Amino acid sequence: MTETVISSASKELVIGFDRPFVIIGERINPTGRKIMAEEMKNGDYSRVESDAIAQVKAGAHMLDVNAGIPLADEPKILAEVLQLVQSLTDVPLSIDSSIIEALEAGLAVYQGKALVNSVTGEEENLERVLPLIKKYGAAVVAISNDESGISEDIDVRFDVAKKIVERASDYGIPACDVVVDPLVMPIGAINKAGQQVLKLIHRLRSELKVNTTCGASNISFGLPNRHGFNGAFISMAIQAGMTSAITNPLHSEVVSASMGADVMLGKDPDCARWIKRFREPAAEGARVRGTGRRSRRRSPG
Repeated sequence: MTETVISSASKELVIGFDRPFVIIGERINPTGRKIMAEEMKNGDYSRVESDAIAQVKAGAHMLDVNAGIPLADEPKILAEVLQLVQSLTDVPLSIDSSIIEALEAGLAVYQGKALVNSVTGEEENLERVLPLIKKYGAAVVAISNDESGISEDIDVRFDVAKKIVERASDYGIPACDVVVDPLVMPIGAINKAGQQVLKLIHRLRSELKVNTTCGASNISFGLPNRHGFNGAFISMAIQAGMTSAITNPLHSEVVSASMGADVMLGKDPDCARWIKRFREPAAEGARVRGTGRRSRRRSPG
């Protein structure tokens, strides 16, 4: 079975077919967040700190880190933010940028084996990003589009993914270190987007035998009750074979959906993770199992 190993300085995480679903927290990203973008541009990372801590507490297994701010020094900011986040938490990180210099700056300071987000099927992009992945021993997200753009034909998107996996192999990067993003399109605009991406996820797992990820919230763009819809999508995507997603763990619907799918698919033996997270604490005065007596809380002092 394909397993993608990602690590921080002290913690290893495995993305895999028979492994629990991996939630990659999306909130350390200034895109569409004007206040955060301005703060980061000015060297104020307080919002980054709070978002990092809150996402891990909510259930994120990894964090995606993006510093794409217009007219800012992205390589410098990305490197500083990565170092900060690694000082706050031990979860592995995804280094997210479309700027090659920023990716290299981030990889140079990262402690562990990072996931780089991302590489596309465009020749120029492949030739610039893949050598960097090999140099730093990272894993990479492969986006299923190329010079022709994003195709609505899933056969075309599959072929682009296959091309990236093959080109990565030419650079000595194994398929297990390529995590394919099949590209989730807004279902409110393209009614068959859900059916298409579920079929593509299944093909990527069964035929190409690669792990997968996506920007899960794209599916609900423009719709009401987006969090509920995202949760429904994630549970179905996991059934189709998706092994991770970049999403918001602060939305309980998303976390519950992914953890529930793990239980249903046998990836949470004895429902242990589900019970640990959701079991309500025993009420004060409840019987202690096996003693036949009521538990008593000792008063301090």
